[in-house]
Amino acid sequence: MAKEYSVYELNRIQQYIMQMRPVLKKEALFSDGTKDYRNPTEPEAGEKVTIRFRTGKNNVDIVWLCTDCEHYKMKKTKSDREFDYYAVEMTMGEEPFYYYFEVASGLLHVFFDRYGVSKERRDAYRFCIIPGFSTPEWSKGAVMYQILVDRFYNGDSANDVLTDECYYIQTPSKKMEDWNQCPSDFSVGEFYGGDLEGVRQKLNYLQNLGVEVIYFNPLFVSPSNHKYDIQDYDHIDPHYGKIVVDEGELLQSGTTDNSKATRYVNRVTNFKNLEASNAFFAELVREIHARGMKVILDGVFNHCGSFNKWLDREKIYHANGGYEDGAFLSKESPYRSFFGFRDENGWPDNTSYEGWWDYDTLPKLNYEGSEELYDYILGIAAKWVSAPYYVDGWRLDVAADLGHSSEFNHKFWRDFRKAVKTANPEALILAEHYGDPKDWLEKGDQWDTVMNYDAFMEPLTWFLTGMEKHSDEYIPEKKGKVDDFEGAMRHFMASFQTSQLQCAMNELSNHDHSRFLTRTNGTAGRVGTHGSEAADYGVNFGIFREAVVVQMTWPGAPTVYYGDEAGVCGFTDPDNRRTYPWGKEDVVLVDFHRDMIRIHKENEALRTGSLKLLQGEKDILCYGRFNRTQQFVVILNNSDEKKEITKEVWSIGIPKNCKMERLIITTEAGYSLMPKEYEVEDGRITVTLLPHSAAVLKYKV
Repeated sequence: MAKEYSVYELNRIQQYIMQMRPVLKKEALFSDGTKDYRNPTEPEAGEKVTIRFRTGKNNVDIVWLCTDCEHYKMKKTKSDREFDYYAVEMTMGEEPFYYYFEVASGLLHVFFDRYGVSKERRDAYRFCIIPGFSTPEWSKGAVMYQILVDRFYNGDSANDVLTDECYYIQTPSKKMEDWNQCPSDFSVGEFYGGDLEGVRQKLNYLQNLGVEVIYFNPLFVSPSNHKYDIQDYDHIDPHYGKIVVDEGELLQSGTTDNSKATRYVNRVTNFKNLEASNAFFAELVREIHARGMKVILDGVFNHCGSFNKWLDREKIYHANGGYEDGAFLSKESPYRSFFGFRDENGWPDNTSYEGWWDYDTLPKLNYEGSEELYDYILGIAAKWVSAPYYVDGWRLDVAADLGHSSEFNHKFWRDFRKAVKTANPEALILAEHYGDPKDWLEKGDQWDTVMNYDAFMEPLTWFLTGMEKHSDEYIPEKKGKVDDFEGAMRHFMASFQTSQLQCAMNELSNHDHSRFLTRTNGTAGRVGTHGSEAADYGVNFGIFREAVVVQMTWPGAPTVYYGDEAGVCGFTDPDNRRTYPWGKEDVVLVDFHRDMIRIHKENEALRTGSLKLLQGEKDILCYGRFNRTQQFVVILNNSDEKKEITKEVWSIGIPKNCKMERLIITTEAGYSLMPKEYEVEDGRITVTLLPHSAAVLKYKV
């Protein structure tokens, strides 16, 4: 007869068992979507996938891979000095495969998901494999460089926009004679003359910097300097390309009569200029490819510009002749259905149409109302990634806004993906998006990835500067709050598949937000209230270098906004669109970027390896990047004081007693590549860092 135990006796037995077992090493538990823990990383439907999980050596009893309805016992397949590795083979179906891990050690059960170790199952953070989905290999960890062409370099003065050449948003165009003058508070009509020939002449600079991908802000015909109000999707703007025919009379100074704007009409609608500009762009892409670099174009498909021939509000095409009437000019226009006119009654007096955010210069495209428009834009998507241009991808402007319903938006992007990938399977589809991108990423049938605001720019900006990314708000209490940083990163990174995260655009600055260097001065506001000089005042280069170290060692595609590497400052748009300071660069800062890019590119673990956060604390960020052959520790001291920092690092695969070599160290005064060795003792390393400093350490085999 079996003995019955009292509750007291059972508790004592449980305590005894727990005392006899080693403590569960939670820091040893690990898996992710990199090739060390999933092979192949991007499988096809019907393909077998080996999924691995790591534990402390002889530290657990059993590991299960869990789905919604099954628990699969994993088999221990390998052990090393500190860890055991478990594996199970799964065959992929047609649908996304979701999974998590459950680990048992004695009576203790824990779960492991994309967020980390948990006492409870969390479906929101499950791992996922999307059979048949992949991102281009070239894009994983690629170093990108964003160029607003008008502000980069003027290589061909013959194509400069002239003063009073056009009149747009109640502003005549103005040719800026001083390259180094800061943009005014309202500068849509200010043109500095930067062009694609200027980019071509600076390719040596970009190549020497280490750039692998050039992302261009819009290049298509447009009357503004930013060109997010496209006039003609089929052609590169001759002011960026080539003007081979330059007809017409110059406008009298100060004229705002559009009927006299013959110079603009003849320059930007002349067929020879348009074809010459397209041909030059194709030649430029060939040269960029020959240097081993890629090209991404900005696709503005949610809205166009009021100058567009489909609307022709400014009567540019009507005055030139040879074109159908635009929708603004005639109810019978073949393009009438391309736009959402609010009221058909009282035509032609009522010309009110839907604008993006109610901007009448940015008419929203009405895809639901026109199959012709829908098909045309899909054709544009395929055209530029095909011969003779062979562009390598699209960055999609305000992609979540397109259409008038969520259902239609997703349908459009599914069709867009088919059009692009059919034309060029290696093209990247990268969307601008604020907020959770999961709805567009989780099935692998729409975007490849996004501009990484939520899982990079915003958390890093708050942690290092206490600033909002536009410099609109300064909250000093947020600065140095590592728990907020780590929590945000864990949470938002879980919306990505690993391959999507590896090519997400990790920017510190761009054309829509203040320059990161300006955010380091803690000045909240904009150029209209403070003036451009305030953006440069009191900046902290130590904090900026910390940010660049993270950018070049964090999972994703580190993306440099032109001029950031040279020390350009600026509040948010338009002050963030200053010209590149050729001849006045901060050469030490340029060299620092070049060295950090080199470190990133030379080490595969920094491009596609795993990430593990290592016991952060107030003002101190520490994390590891690693694979089976390389292990790195990155440490930041974002405080105002010198710190001696001790961290456990064994959990990224570094031996408990070994040496690590410093690859780079940064300070407020500069940086150094002088190597230095550090001892790892019993799995812990101690590093002393000056205020606002960072160091990158590599395990020395």
